[in-house]
Amino acid sequence: MRARPLAALALLAVLAAGCAGSQASAPQSGDTRFVAGDGKVTVFEAAGRRPAPAVEGETLDGGTASLAAHRGKVVVLNFWASWCAPCRAEAPVLKDIAARTKADGVEFLGVDFKDDRSQALAFERTEQPGYPSIYDQPGKVALAFQGTVPPAAIPSTLIIDRQGRIAARALGAVKYGDLLAAVEKIGDEK
Repeated sequence: MRARPLAALALLAVLAAGCAGSQASAPQSGDTRFVAGDGKVTVFEAAGRRPAPAVEGETLDGGTASLAAHRGKVVVLNFWASWCAPCRAEAPVLKDIAARTKADGVEFLGVDFKDDRSQALAFERTEQPGYPSIYDQPGKVALAFQGTVPPAAIPSTLIIDRQGRIAARALGAVKYGDLLAAVEKIGDEK
C-alpha cells in the first residue's frame, strides 16, 4: 500500500522534469519539453541594447522573411511551436496585439522552433495570426539569440527597436497588458 503513493510521487517528478526540460535537453522534432518562464516582459535601457542578429529564412507558407526587411520599424519576434501548450495559450494575445499595433508601424514575425511542418501549418490555419513565421526546425534562429534567449525557451518573445536592437524580452507566455505596454513604450521612442 505504501508503494502506491511513492510510485505516484516518483511518476509526477519524472513528468515534471520531462516537461520543463533544460538547455542541455533541447527539444527534438515532436518533443514536448521546453524551458518555462514567467512571461514577464523586461525592457532594456536604450544605452545597453545589443543589435539583433541577422534573421532570415523560409516561412511556413514557402515565402521568405527577415528582420532586415523590417528595419526602421518595431518588430515583435515570437519563438513558438505547435507542440507547446503555453504557445497555444498566448497565440490569441499575439494576434490581437499584432492587429492593434500594425497601424503604428509595429510588425510581428514568428519563428516556429523545432516543429513538424504539417502540425505548424495546422496551428497557423487554426490561429490565423496575421503575420508570417519562419520555419526553424533545426533551431538555428534561436541559437543566434543565445545569451538573450535560452535555445529551448519556448515560448519567448523579443521586441526589436527601430534601430534593430533587442529592446525587450519575455520568457514564457506573455500577458496582454505587459506586451502591449512594452510595444507602445518602445514604439514611442524616437
